[in-house]
Amino acid sequence: MMKLSLAPALLFLSLAGFSQTPASQVNVFVGSSGDHGQMSPAASSPFGMLSIGPETYPKLHMGYEHKASIFLGFTHNRFEGVGCTGSGGNILVTPFTGAPETSVLKKMTENASPGQYAVSFTNGIKTSIVVSGNSGIENYRFPSTGRKGFTIDLSHTLSNRFVAEEHTIGNNQLSGWIESRTTCNAGTYRVYYSIQFNTAMSITDSTDHRLQLETTSSNVQLGIGFSAVDLAHAKANTPSSNAAALWDRQQSWNATLGQISVKGDPAEARLFYSLLYRTLQSPYLISEKDGSYRSTDGQLHAGDTGRYNGWAIWDNYRTQLPLLSLLYPDRYQGMINSIAGLYQSGKKDYATQTEPSNTVRTEHAIVVLLDAARKGYQVDFAGILDSLKKEVDSLDFTHPDKALESSYDTWAFASILDSLGRKTEAAIYYNKAAGWKTHWAKEFRDMSKNDVDRMGARGMYQGTVWQYRWLVPFDMEGLKREAGGEQEYIRQLDQFFNSDLYNHANETDIQAPVMYNITGQPWKSQDMVRRYAADKVVQYYFNDNSRGIDPFVGRIYTNKPDTYVRTMDDDAGAMSGWYVFAATGLMPACVGWPVYYISVPLFDEVKIGSAKTAFTILAPGQSRVNRYIQSITLDGKPLDRTWLTHAEISGGGKLVIRTGPKPNTSFGISNRWTTGQ
Repeated sequence: MMKLSLAPALLFLSLAGFSQTPASQVNVFVGSSGDHGQMSPAASSPFGMLSIGPETYPKLHMGYEHKASIFLGFTHNRFEGVGCTGSGGNILVTPFTGAPETSVLKKMTENASPGQYAVSFTNGIKTSIVVSGNSGIENYRFPSTGRKGFTIDLSHTLSNRFVAEEHTIGNNQLSGWIESRTTCNAGTYRVYYSIQFNTAMSITDSTDHRLQLETTSSNVQLGIGFSAVDLAHAKANTPSSNAAALWDRQQSWNATLGQISVKGDPAEARLFYSLLYRTLQSPYLISEKDGSYRSTDGQLHAGDTGRYNGWAIWDNYRTQLPLLSLLYPDRYQGMINSIAGLYQSGKKDYATQTEPSNTVRTEHAIVVLLDAARKGYQVDFAGILDSLKKEVDSLDFTHPDKALESSYDTWAFASILDSLGRKTEAAIYYNKAAGWKTHWAKEFRDMSKNDVDRMGARGMYQGTVWQYRWLVPFDMEGLKREAGGEQEYIRQLDQFFNSDLYNHANETDIQAPVMYNITGQPWKSQDMVRRYAADKVVQYYFNDNSRGIDPFVGRIYTNKPDTYVRTMDDDAGAMSGWYVFAATGLMPACVGWPVYYISVPLFDEVKIGSAKTAFTILAPGQSRVNRYIQSITLDGKPLDRTWLTHAEISGGGKLVIRTGPKPNTSFGISNRWTTGQ
């Protein structure tokens, strides 16, 4: 077992005692109230599968409601912000004092920061939790007198997704495995766990997967280890029961969050790091330190310490995964290997029946692989080409939204074939991808019909005709022609935004704010990116058809539990990732190409990467007024364009943006970056 030696009292020190480090600026309660993000304050590590947090009544999607006062206990995993009424929530631990059936956990005080969570209850119980990697410690203090103990529900999950479990009771120890259905009930994952108590426990088992534990000690520590591989690794990850804290929890979060440093408004910086933190909850590292891991077909493998699972690619291929590709190249190579590995073990759009961890969906993985390859990551296309072809050949073109999305995937496959020198085959798929124009002309050209602003019209998924019509990032020049030429394209974009038809509550159109960059009016994208990142805006839709009724009016991204607009899920960091990009002054131009559009950042200085290869963006004087680019220099040389390549950023350098309150209508016009030329 892991051996740690900090004193127990350390767990109950204030969790707010950081200096001004990145982790100290994170508000882990952002998005944890109502249907505003579906996030939780659970203690976790960067990309860690173990996530220990409170479950409340009402429990909502993530098992937690910030405004709730009644707690049901503490659970040990969750998939942040992905809707479908939540998933995870394994191993519900409920401390009690007095009779278990009448003991009520009513919140008195609560505080948390990255890697740790603490709460005290009116009945005298205090709980403090720390997590590092797949190891966690829960410290429970009980009143000195009276009956005390725990109930543990091994069948508990969010939204009743329990499948099966087996457990063994040892010497003050509980271990076993649990199987549960993943998000949206698609597929099953198995987690192995081991729990060690630091004191004598009387354990009563039952036939309904519930246990009751009683003790005479007023200070009980529960050390827990998780693994996606087997029980032996879970036991190896279990901390020693006399350890009080996991010393590297702050170090790992500061190192991970510190890949970007920002200077400017302190309040904006706190929001920035809070949302960057949200992009780092998944995918989960599922391989162990010895290189063992399980693939999605349940097979055990060895020799890879960088295997990941826990995907929400339909949501986060647009923002979160590109952000990870920029900030964490060492980790991202492992993520790309893992996504490619899905094709080797029987990839499905949703989860398989033998997942190594909770997961959601993997549509557009082919776009992610192409994007990674063009950014210099190694992708073994030769080993998975037949599987890629099989997936592309079975894509759905039956609905207008599906037709555009499937065309995007088909274009990506054609591009992969092209890169492998298979020109004849590539031409076939390029031609098939170009068929988007037929669907667009039929469904998206005529905007006079009365259903074009209705959510779900014509069978489309969580979007309107107005919102989906821009989803052709791989052929923006073709889209401009189909819209009637550049001026008509601009007029239609203007109408879209000025009539509040844009919907930032979901991902269907979040690329639209940067789509002026292919025109002679790129300053409008500079305005739009700043607008939806930091201004007050009007938003409708909320994943329903309530346009005109109770609109959202305000700033979307705020540093509070009910941030975002109503029904807006963070979707595994997708929406947080959009803000992080906007705040840095960069935004993916088209996932599948290693290019980023430039806008004015929300900070005077942004530094990306380590000291040796840091890329620094300076925007002195930037503000809500000075949101327009006047001129740019890159490493001291004039740069008359609104885009950068991945290589230019990852290689390090200095970008200086001179800003102003009015557009420079001649800047960035002659050297545009676009697709489908």
